[in-house]
Amino acid sequence: MKPNHWHACFSQVQVQAKGLARNFHKLVAQIFNLPYRRLVACAGSTSTNTLERSTPCRLQVGDTADYKSAPQSLGAASARKTCEIFGAGTTGLLLLFTIFVAVSCAHLDTAPTPEALKRFEFTRPQMGVAFRVVLYAPDASVAERAAMAAFARIKELNGVMSDYDPQSELSRLSQTAGQGVEVPLSANLWTVLNRSQTLARRTRGAFDVTVGPFVNLWRKARRSRQLPGPALLAEARQSVGYQRLQLSPKTRTARLLAPGMRMDLGGIAKGYAVDEALRVLRNLGIDRALVAGDGDIGVGAPPPGKPGWRIAIATLDVPNAPTNRLVLLKHAAISTSGDLSQRLEIGGVRYSHIVDPRTGIGLTDHSLVTVIARDSTTADSLATAISVLGPEKGMKLAQTTPGVAARIVRSPDEKIEAHTSKRFEKYFAPED
Repeated sequence: MKPNHWHACFSQVQVQAKGLARNFHKLVAQIFNLPYRRLVACAGSTSTNTLERSTPCRLQVGDTADYKSAPQSLGAASARKTCEIFGAGTTGLLLLFTIFVAVSCAHLDTAPTPEALKRFEFTRPQMGVAFRVVLYAPDASVAERAAMAAFARIKELNGVMSDYDPQSELSRLSQTAGQGVEVPLSANLWTVLNRSQTLARRTRGAFDVTVGPFVNLWRKARRSRQLPGPALLAEARQSVGYQRLQLSPKTRTARLLAPGMRMDLGGIAKGYAVDEALRVLRNLGIDRALVAGDGDIGVGAPPPGKPGWRIAIATLDVPNAPTNRLVLLKHAAISTSGDLSQRLEIGGVRYSHIVDPRTGIGLTDHSLVTVIARDSTTADSLATAISVLGPEKGMKLAQTTPGVAARIVRSPDEKIEAHTSKRFEKYFAPED
């Protein structure tokens, strides 16, 4: 800090410290019914004169006497000790206040201004997709350290929530299905499963992380290009249902009640990873950041000099579909679910990778659902749930969830439909 800045800062400290001292003495005098002038003298006194019997400066450290009663007198040594306590307390308080303000001044002076920040972008494969981190930092070394820490956190969560990795915590939980054992969960897996079950109950199973057996059938169908038969669907149905996942909050454990159950967090895990990556960046002092994992995007404070992050909404890949629109976001999240990249076409029917847990069939309405929420975990899971519920029930779910906005564009029977909630419209960026 420049000398003149320090001088100005400590001049303010001096003025505020004097006021603090006066207020401190007045407060103690009021509490102990002591004349203000006497307490000031007591705070700075080295006198050995006996204090009057009514002097509330009597209280020693640890004294539990009633404030309204007083001993008949205090000896000279005791009085001196008491006054030294008040004097030292005041001095210490002023010293701490001075240090606090000085450190604050130094911090404010050395923190980079928004104009001094530079844009950096990093991409890494995580959770089976490309994760992107865009951030503003004072230099490349700070930016790279922060981004690598965010990617490390995403990788850690993949080791918890992957249903592809047989050694992940989620896979090890699935391996206990039907055995009647309660499995202790990590804080991360507990959080995601607990939120998943809450949404499953709200949607009556339209969102259901026990959908794994159905998802496996459709993964095989995409490879073989053959639809799963009725017998296979009926067999898988015996192992699906959120009611068969039992969570115990007191012990933070989970129990899978039916044999063959398989957890699948594809509708919520990436959103949670985005939230956690942003949290890591914030803890490292990077607040102006964007983290994107496929269709799940979370943002912090806006880029320097901008009102928000400009994000393009995906559009349907059909003729006459609504054109791309931009939304403006800060400290929020946006997720899009649909069949643009993952689908199966058999017999002229287009099946989405999103499976309805209630029927075991991939969605066929060719839809894109975009949800804006306060966090990416919410946006990700609701985008999946609304896709399954359809326009009427899906929009009702969005409108009854605080802080959530939704947009549905679909093309059933080659007809284009668009549904936009009132909250969503306020996020549209002004058109150039």
